[in-house]
Amino acid sequence: MSRFSLKGRTALVTGGARGCGLAFAEGLAEAGADVAIFDVIPPTEGFFEIGKTYGVKSRHYIVDVSSISSLEAGFESFKTDFNGALDICVPCAGVNANVSFLDTTPEQFENLTSVNIRGVYYTAQLAAKAMIANHTTHGSIILVASIASYMAIRSQLSSAYCGTKGAVRAMCPAIAAELVKYGIRVNSISPGYVRTEMTAPFPHLLESWKDEIMNGRVAMPEDIRGGCVFLASDASLYMTGQDLCIDGGVTKW
Repeated sequence: MSRFSLKGRTALVTGGARGCGLAFAEGLAEAGADVAIFDVIPPTEGFFEIGKTYGVKSRHYIVDVSSISSLEAGFESFKTDFNGALDICVPCAGVNANVSFLDTTPEQFENLTSVNIRGVYYTAQLAAKAMIANHTTHGSIILVASIASYMAIRSQLSSAYCGTKGAVRAMCPAIAAELVKYGIRVNSISPGYVRTEMTAPFPHLLESWKDEIMNGRVAMPEDIRGGCVFLASDASLYMTGQDLCIDGGVTKW
């Protein structure tokens, strides 16, 4: 099991204040990595337990991934606090909007794309530059896509959201191809229906989604964090440019 260990490595997770991002941060810390998070909101109480529970270093930064200047400032602060070390980056920050295709405004579309596409792209770019500068030998970037990159989401108006997550999954192999010469692996992870703060406003959808899921239940964030640890670790050394879909069988049923 030593190939799953992340001891001695440093990880950065965007959108890590709560939900799936926090679950990813917890999983990476449990495997031994020091962990930092970027988010536009302060972290929930669970984040402050990470360092005490797993004996790792943890830091949080208020960063807006849709703003390049905010991202750059966040990376500078992170660089100072972690002595330039970065081995793992998980660009997880994302937003959704329950709005029809015909009613989607330019402002709504721009908000979705600026966080879900541009934020992911430039987080990965800045992370890659930091890894290259630090000469890491364990570089792993894990883009967070979604089953919305595979299919329409039943009962939810999500054409723009699906488009943004499709872009994340599509950019992954191309980025991976460019970074392979630096020893940096790039994969994506596509969670299925997960019970988080983002989906909590739609209790009727959470209930209806159960009928779509092969294993009959909506995931909790901790159900998907193992996939992130796998992609971050040496257990997945032969994987790059791939998407790991963790959806309880939704896309196969």
